[in-house]
Amino acid sequence: MITRFALFEGSVKAGKTGAFRAAVTERLVPLWRQFPGNSDVRVMFGEERDEGAPEYPLILAISYPDRETMTGALKSDARNRSREVTGEIVTEYFDGKIHHHVTEANAYAGKA
Repeated sequence: MITRFALFEGSVKAGKTGAFRAAVTERLVPLWRQFPGNSDVRVMFGEERDEGAPEYPLILAISYPDRETMTGALKSDARNRSREVTGEIVTEYFDGKIHHHVTEANAYAGKA
């Protein structure tokens, strides 16, 4: 399994955190869930960080069974629509940049 992360590095405009989170949840999550072949969509809103660490008010993680499936999803209509909506939300609520990282997922059970 692979996971593609979108890291929103920067800050939400002053006083707009609730509206930013609502816009992501109501407008983007339904589109991200439509990406073909995804096995998991996780949306994580930043709550706190170490002193001096960069700020990530939003981290999106979408998992796929393999790279081929991910590549197809990135060419989908849902992805194209999500990019348009993301642009609108970023313009209104966010100051920063978005970058993507693809990882190979490994999971290990915790020790009881």
